[in-house]
Amino acid sequence: MKLAGAAVDRFLAKPDASVRLALIFGPDNGLVRERATRLARTVVPDLNDPFRVAELSGAALDEDPARLADEAAAISMIGGRRVIRLRDIGDKHAKLIAGFLEAPAGDALIVVEAGDLPNKRSALRTIVEDAGNGAAIACYPDDAASVDDLIEQVLKAASLAIEPAAQSWLAERLGADRAQSRGELDKLVLYMGTASKTVGLDDVRAVVGDASEIGIDDVVFACLVGDMPRLERSIERCRQVGENAITILRAVSRQVLQLQAARALMDEGLQLDRALAALRPPIRFPRDRAFKAQLPRWSAPRLLDAVDLLVEAELDCKTTGNPADVLMARALMRIAGVAARAGRR
Repeated sequence: MKLAGAAVDRFLAKPDASVRLALIFGPDNGLVRERATRLARTVVPDLNDPFRVAELSGAALDEDPARLADEAAAISMIGGRRVIRLRDIGDKHAKLIAGFLEAPAGDALIVVEAGDLPNKRSALRTIVEDAGNGAAIACYPDDAASVDDLIEQVLKAASLAIEPAAQSWLAERLGADRAQSRGELDKLVLYMGTASKTVGLDDVRAVVGDASEIGIDDVVFACLVGDMPRLERSIERCRQVGENAITILRAVSRQVLQLQAARALMDEGLQLDRALAALRPPIRFPRDRAFKAQLPRWSAPRLLDAVDLLVEAELDCKTTGNPADVLMARALMRIAGVAARAGRR
């Protein structure tokens, strides 16, 4: 059977007794691991128990396919139902999984972790979804609502509140991977300690994400939205942590190229949201927020001019005797000036 929405949480809290194998898959590896762990603990609370938990990789099953049935049929020396965790499983294991579901051995719960199975033609996905004793759960990157829910859930458990501006800033930097998101939130909780019960913007800026990465993100955003004071501060922050000027220029260039692609789609008649969704890969939360702020300021000709400036600046950084950070800052300030003027019209 295929599970989605609220049915997933109900199943993970109390799995159907008829289910012998659960396939947990998708592009968000952190969420796959989190859900697999949560499900396994409904059977064995201590997943380090060597008598009741076995782990098999896809490579191990390739070498010895019979190990799945052998482990499933094994009886714990200390009693209790067992869990078999299968990792790095893909469509090439579909036949093995189908055989197990047709004639399952023992009473162990099989928890399968797979990567992205992007369409319904996936043999593994189809087999589990169609099986009466199987369950399939897809794991996709968190959207805006689920990121906000995760932030509130983790902070509430630590008896912390968060200011709206801090939550918005934090949400823009989380969501691509559930494990990374939780890790950043755990760091934030540890940082707050008992000193304060309300998380502010300075708190999340001090803790979440690598300083150079956050600095570059701020440079890109400020440059292309035309926020000159913020751009100046962000460039200085990058300089203080030793970020390379060419790395910054290339980060801005990547964003400009994506803006060009989106602008071309909009010039063909697509609305902003549809244009972002039509890009490959599509622009999803949280990066869509930056796009929606930047794109209205940039016409196709302006974007071409920005590309020329960025290419010229990178060449100058490599070939002239002037300090690279000065050349980089000069180019980005010129681009930001274009965006600022466009925003005033």
